[in-house]
Formats: sequence, structure tokens, C-alpha cells
Amino acid sequence: MALTFDDGPAASTGELLDILAARRVRATFFIIGENAAKHPELVRREHEAGHEIADHSYTHADLGRASKKKILSELTRTQDAIRRASGVTPVMLRPPYGSTSGRLTRITREMGMAQVLWTVDPLDWEHHDTGYVEKRVLESVKPGSIVLMHDIHPTSVRAVPKIIDRLAAEGYVFVTVPDLFGGRLTPGEEYLQRNSGVAQGLP
Repeated sequence: MALTFDDGPAASTGELLDILAARRVRATFFIIGENAAKHPELVRREHEAGHEIADHSYTHADLGRASKKKILSELTRTQDAIRRASGVTPVMLRPPYGSTSGRLTRITREMGMAQVLWTVDPLDWEHHDTGYVEKRVLESVKPGSIVLMHDIHPTSVRAVPKIIDRLAAEGYVFVTVPDLFGGRLTPGEEYLQRNSGVAQGLP
């Protein structure tokens, strides 16, 4: 299974990185370009710790409804901010709100980025309640799941230790999104989960 964190980096991201390091867990971070520009040291730290870094637009824009010009601006500025901070150019995009389109699919294919969605959403952006987030994730996870959380919320970060410890005790192994799909994703395709050993990519 893959733990993924959206919208950072933020002040609480440092605490999350400490938690992941203590448990030797690698995660995938879908980064907002504005926040990468504000906190380049956290982006660098994510990369140096072995986590996967990916694009989540520059301003959390609705890319599915956006013009080509807007999409290109949102994605290229985020790519540039992440590259400046870490030296890495992301190969994945999580479109904000899960909002995609044929236009976005064509652009991500041209830019070499796969689109990654999710299978478990504890609604941690709405429920700033650590116990609620823990319960929602633990009840919903299945082998191959991609869990969506937000490292900008301290209540979500505080849910991570119990989630990892409980799931590890059940035999789950935590991997990055590319590792979940065998190490390589196809640009432009949408990825939802890995099930029964078969990658579930949608064109």
C-alpha cells in the first residue's frame, strides 16, 4: 500500500518526516508549488529521505476545468519550484479535487507525468480529528490501496504513527506510488490502485 500526502510542505511536514523516518516508511508527497517555493528545505528533506515527490499544481487549481494556458502555467511553475528545491523533476501529478480532463491527459502525457488518484480518503481536510482519521484509514485500507492524507493538518500527521503501526502489524508493507505499480508509470494515464498484482491504470 502507498501512503500519500497532499498540499504541503507546511510546518507540520517536518514532524511527519520524523515519524516516517523513525518507522523507516517511504511515502509519496504531492506538493503545491507555492508551498515548495516557501519551504524548499522541506522539499529537499523529503527527497533526501527517499520519499517520492510529485506535482499537485501551483495554487491547488481545478485543472480539469482549466484552459491549456492555465494548466501549463500551474504544472511548469510547480515542476520548476520542486526542481530548484530538490534537483528532482516529478513524473506524477495528482490533479486537485481529482478533477481531470482530456486536455489535462494530453498535457501530462506530453510532459511525461502520470496522473495518480486515490482509493482511501479519510476526509481529513474536513474532519480535523486524529481519532476519526485513524479509524477511517484503518477500516478502509486493502492490499494495493493508495491512501490520501494532508500533511498541512497537524491532526492528520498525529494519526500517522498509529496507522503505520497497526497496518504493519497486519503485514502491510509501505511503498511509494511508483513502487506500488512495479516502478514505472505511463505518462497521461490515471492510476487508482494496484489489485491482485495487476496495475489498475486508466487511459
